[in-house]
Amino acid sequence: MEKNDAAHGPLVQLWLAAVLLTRLPLPHLPRGAFAHGARAVWAYPVVGAGIGLVGAVAGQLALLLGMPTGVAAGITLAVMMMLTGAMHEDGLADVFDGFWGGTTPARRLEIMRDSQIGTYGVLALLMVTLLRWSALAALLSGPIAPVIAAAALSRGMMPAVMARLVQARSNGLAQSVGRPPVPLAVLGFGLGALIALISLGSAGGVAIIAAIAMTTAVAATAKRKIGGQTGDVLGATQQLSEAAILICCAAFVT
Repeated sequence: MEKNDAAHGPLVQLWLAAVLLTRLPLPHLPRGAFAHGARAVWAYPVVGAGIGLVGAVAGQLALLLGMPTGVAAGITLAVMMMLTGAMHEDGLADVFDGFWGGTTPARRLEIMRDSQIGTYGVLALLMVTLLRWSALAALLSGPIAPVIAAAALSRGMMPAVMARLVQARSNGLAQSVGRPPVPLAVLGFGLGALIALISLGSAGGVAIIAAIAMTTAVAATAKRKIGGQTGDVLGATQQLSEAAILICCAAFVT
């Protein structure tokens, strides 16, 4: 019994969250750990903070080497995309293609599963990435805290959508992880909000409000369009809320 509890303890849950949210070559997890994926959602913002930290440090190093802020911002984005395998960006594109390319929930889910990208997805990727890049270019000349806060808080919003909405598919990544207990989803959001408040001070409150508003809009749209959430919806939640947080930071921190 003790061995089983240790195998599913906080450190393993943090490890599992890193496996789910990144493409890092991590060692194998204990047998059966993935069956408890929903209990790892509290650690999503912790993993997000690590992703933001690595990306921000890469951007700062680029600035130290004399690169323009725009290039440094692009490097920050590229590093974060490499760490995550661009899975959230992929989800964003799939959501826009499916939600606005299909006329029924079934057809929208079918489009979202298609590996090809359409006009809506391309435009969503371009616009959201441009917004993130522009905000990062304004922020990188200062402290790296806003980048860390945005990466953490945006991933702290994902468990809320997982807990609030039913799964729209009977298979897929979101279904395999499962629906998290509400207390763990609240803890995930709380950790993301705490990191934002510590990192941003009074501006953290504005960033939290922006993240909640964006996440609420994504969740409401997903419920109306497909009746629930999928892994793609979670990716879109992260991308759109991160963009909103970075824009707030660019406006109130710089």
